[in-house]
Order: sequence, then structure tokens, then C-alpha cells
Amino acid sequence: MNTPSSLETVRVDLGARAYDILVGHGALAELGPRLSVMLKRPRAFVLTDDTVMRHHKGALEAAVKTAGIQLDWCSLPPGEKTKSFSNLEGVLDWLLAGGADRGDTLIAFGGGVIGDMGGLAASLMKRGMGFVQVPTTLLAQVDSSVGGKTAVNTPRGKNLIGAFYQPRLVIADTGLLATLPERELKAGYAEIVKYGLINDAPFFNWLAEHGQKVLALKPEAARYAVSRSCAAKAAIVVEDETETGVRQLLNLGHTFGHAFEAANEYREDLLHGEAVALGMALAFRYGASSGITPPADAARVKEVLGASGLPVSLEGFDRARFTASRLATLMQQDKKARAGRVPLILARGIGAAYVHPDADLASVERFLATELSEST
Repeated sequence: MNTPSSLETVRVDLGARAYDILVGHGALAELGPRLSVMLKRPRAFVLTDDTVMRHHKGALEAAVKTAGIQLDWCSLPPGEKTKSFSNLEGVLDWLLAGGADRGDTLIAFGGGVIGDMGGLAASLMKRGMGFVQVPTTLLAQVDSSVGGKTAVNTPRGKNLIGAFYQPRLVIADTGLLATLPERELKAGYAEIVKYGLINDAPFFNWLAEHGQKVLALKPEAARYAVSRSCAAKAAIVVEDETETGVRQLLNLGHTFGHAFEAANEYREDLLHGEAVALGMALAFRYGASSGITPPADAARVKEVLGASGLPVSLEGFDRARFTASRLATLMQQDKKARAGRVPLILARGIGAAYVHPDADLASVERFLATELSEST
């Protein structure tokens, strides 16, 4: 990692497919010079959503103007429901109609939904076109834009249809986060806390002290939190790109969280980061109930996440929609589940996560039933 001017550069060292993540306020200014050396012609395709288009179209155009790059835009409605087969087909048709080929580059300019959709479209377009991530949400900057996981959702679950496809560059401009609603920032912050919980207790402790500065987008705090998160993920991706081993640790909170998102039919009243925060709190409490996690650590996780305004219990959840049996069934449909058992990421303590390969879903269902009853 190095620090040219006020930016931090994190290298994802995947050999011939290695790429940089540029982090910091004003990083978008680097897009034009970096992109110009990738293109065979001065044109790029931009996939975004209507909200980002309204707030930041001008900033992206200004970033590439000096390089003489023309942009072809496609904008989709915001929200998790956009990540569908029908929208994927529409994006591919837009690329084909625009004459895109394997030598062209698609820029995913938005949050995780746009990044996932754009990455999958780029991987499919004539068996692979260039791909650049310019994430505009905190969650996407520290998680989905790094590591090459792309996907769309189905009614049977989240991210079940996808591919591993690495970007050639990631620009994480923390200045773009200023237009985000507070709730979106908090949802992204959950993923930052995750890296501390996985294997970096000192970072977790730093966040417990300085998290409000990150949420206030103080430039130095935001750059530090985002770059440290990206570096943590980059190290794991380099070791296990296709999620057969240590990369599974990045799913801390996600098996619980994805079940809640699916049960909620991906409504916007439960954001992905909120579901992950809830899932992490539940994973630590499930570990405590199973004698794996120190109860004091489970309480500490609940305290730190809760202090940031993130959901940490099932209080207030619709009991008709969120039942223990339905949640357990959705966890069984997780793409990693096998024969009534599911791998859960649990923790022997803060900063000591591990893959618990065969959690018994019956015990998970009993735990969820207890959580639901105690939250009434």
C-alpha cells in the first residue's frame, strides 16, 4: 500500500489480472488517465442507476473529458430488485446495440447492485469485455466492488446466478459518498465492521472509538477505514479467489442476512448492509448459545453495531413474514448448503472468525425461534 498525495492505493495482486484500488477524496480524477491506457478507442460504456445519474453524471464526464473519452450511458432504477434476469438481458442488449466488443470497457458506476449487474454483463458480453468499478456507496467501496464476485438474484435466493470476474480498476472516491442518505452510510459501515470481526480485533477497537468520524465522512477517517477494509479483502481474495477456503470468512453474517433479505422479498425497508449487521449479531449470539463464542464478545458486537444505529435484534420484525422455519428454509437454499446442514461463519471471539462447515439447521431454527420470542 502506498500514499500518492491524499490517495491510498491497494493492489489486488492476481498476477496478470492484478489491479489497483484507488481510495480517497477526489480519486475520481484519476479515472481518465487510468482508463485511457486501457481503451482501444476513446469510448466507454457506463452502467448506472437513476439516483447516481442525477447526482454524479457530471462528475464522471468531467473525470474523463481531459482524456477525450466519450461515454455511452445506461441507467436502471435503483434498488435490489433491479438485479434481475430481465434487467441483465436489457443491459446486454444495450451493449450489443451500441456495438460493444471484447476490446471495450464497461464502467459500473453505482452501488453493489450496479456493480454486480455490470460485472456479470461484462463477463458475458462476447465472453468477456473490460470492466471498471466506480462504486458510489460505502458498502460497495469496501465490499462488492473488490474481488470479482458478480451475480443476479432469483426468487429462490440472492446471488444464485453469477460468475467470478475481476475488474481492471476500482476507483473508491470517498467524496462521492456525500450525497448518500445516512441510512445507506450505516449499511456500508456494517461491512467495514465485518473486517474487524473476521481477523482484525485492533481495527474493530479503532472503529469502536472512531466509527462516528467514518460515518461523518471525515476525509482521513473515511480513507483509512475504506483502504484498510479493501486491503483486508484484497489479501483474502489473493489467497482464495473463488471462495473455496478462507474467502468464505467474508460471508460473516451473510447466511443469516441473505435469508432475511429473501424473506423480505428484497424490499427497501431492509438494506443489504442492515441485514448483514443483523446477521453478524445473530452469528455471534448463535456462537455464544453453542458454547463457541464468549458471551461478552457477542454482547460487545451488539453494542458497537447498535451504537451506529444498525439492527442487532429481531425486535419490530413482522412475525408473519419472518418465522424461524421460513428463515431456516431460506438458509437451506443458500448456495453453500448441503443436505440439511449449512456452513456458517462463526467466531471464537472478536477477530477470530472461522468456517463452521456443517451447522445443523434444526439447531439454527431453534435459536431463531428463541430470538423471535425474546424480541416480542
